[in-house]
Amino acid sequence: MPPVGERPGRGPAPRTGLSPLDGPLRFLLLSSFLIPLGSFMVLPFMSVFLHERLGMGLGTVGVVLALASLVQFSGGVAGGALADRIGLRRTMLWALIVRTAGFVGLLLALRWPPLAVGALILTCCGAALYLPANKAYLIHGVEEERRPAYLSAGNAALNAGMAVGPLIAGPFVLSSPGWLFVAVTALFVVVTAGHARLPSTSGEQPPAPGTPRQSLLEGVALLPFAANALAFYLYFHFQHFLALYAVERSSSAFYSLVLLLCFTLVIVVQPLASGLIQRMPYGPALVVGFAGLAAGLAVLAIGTRPALLAGGALITLGDIVLFLKNDLEALRRSPRSDAVIFGQQRLAAGLGACASGVLGGQLYSLGERTGDTRAFWLLSAAQCLLLPLLLLMLRRRAAHPAQQPRRSTVAP
Repeated sequence: MPPVGERPGRGPAPRTGLSPLDGPLRFLLLSSFLIPLGSFMVLPFMSVFLHERLGMGLGTVGVVLALASLVQFSGGVAGGALADRIGLRRTMLWALIVRTAGFVGLLLALRWPPLAVGALILTCCGAALYLPANKAYLIHGVEEERRPAYLSAGNAALNAGMAVGPLIAGPFVLSSPGWLFVAVTALFVVVTAGHARLPSTSGEQPPAPGTPRQSLLEGVALLPFAANALAFYLYFHFQHFLALYAVERSSSAFYSLVLLLCFTLVIVVQPLASGLIQRMPYGPALVVGFAGLAAGLAVLAIGTRPALLAGGALITLGDIVLFLKNDLEALRRSPRSDAVIFGQQRLAAGLGACASGVLGGQLYSLGERTGDTRAFWLLSAAQCLLLPLLLLMLRRRAAHPAQQPRRSTVAP
């Protein structure tokens, strides 16, 4: 199997879009669907499983899930650094072994419940290690003009798995969790075995002995890092609190429909719009993205079913621009390896999501006490307009930074 990035006999690739994919990249895109499929057959139901099946108090469940989310997002910076030291393929392989062990632990927790917390954290550690290496492997050797298409294809596969997993597992998570955990573990064993057969990326080798280690945040692209943290902070107002708001005004089934619409938009729109997002200057892209968030959050305040659908759609369209453009801009600005850059961006996402849970929770609780949770969405929309002004200040400071030249990642 030829190294990734070498595509003999195909002639010049188009400047944008996906070229014909070789076996490793086809498998990687399939894995980008199967891994979240298996994970989301279990993880979205962990609060119910821990509380109703294992008898944990809701306060304890909340702390466990907050810690797991922080590990899964922010641990990506360690995953990127590990990939820098041992290579992309080996990092993905070890990450999947760790994650598979976590699902085995969840299966054993049916007999010994205290194992459940450690097993959940283990699965999140595996996710943190895997994603930066996965994204870096996917775009290794790909010309800069075609990177948005590859990243968008990976994101589409990821969101498709996230959408389908809960639909498959919903009827079984409480009635037959043992068989569910066995099926997910078996799926991860197969995916892990497939990753063991992937070729190493061309030129991949451990650093020479005595090479000084760079800090995890050295070379971080400050503006894309801050913009990513802010985008996730605002998006997770929607992610964390829409269920409480929507179910009260409609039903759990309608809330699921809103989420399905959001997943579908990412799957369909982001690959189609990836070239446009790449060509868009960074400043206007931030304006468009945060304006979409502001409009969507403001529409949610209306509270009707059409408003819930429209608000979710606008928020998703804004995030399609922000999440992809921030990654592309970080790749352009930073001298670090792709895996480290993706890890740094995951750290920003984790910090933003954590802040949203803490500060957003206080604001939503205040709205509940005053009997007007619609004000929460209007205040969130106002933040979308005011907080990005701080980014403009950062942008001015970073307008002429003294940067090292960005190394080329195109395979020879």
